[in-house]
Amino acid sequence: MKFITLNSRGGNYLLVAENVAWLRDYENGQTQIGMVGGAPLLVAGTIDEIAASILAQANATT
Repeated sequence: MKFITLNSRGGNYLLVAENVAWLRDYENGQTQIGMVGGAPLLVAGTIDEIAASILAQANATT
């Protein structure tokens, strides 16, 4: 299980990378993240920035 961090305007999220189901562009430079078995999360950043962040963190070796 690989945890990733994403920032939102109201706080930060710590997510399991494998639970990210989809990304959707949202208003004001934000992105919705669909989670397996849960409600979407709203995070700060464009869809391209969020996708790059998820991939970089999920593929990082620790």
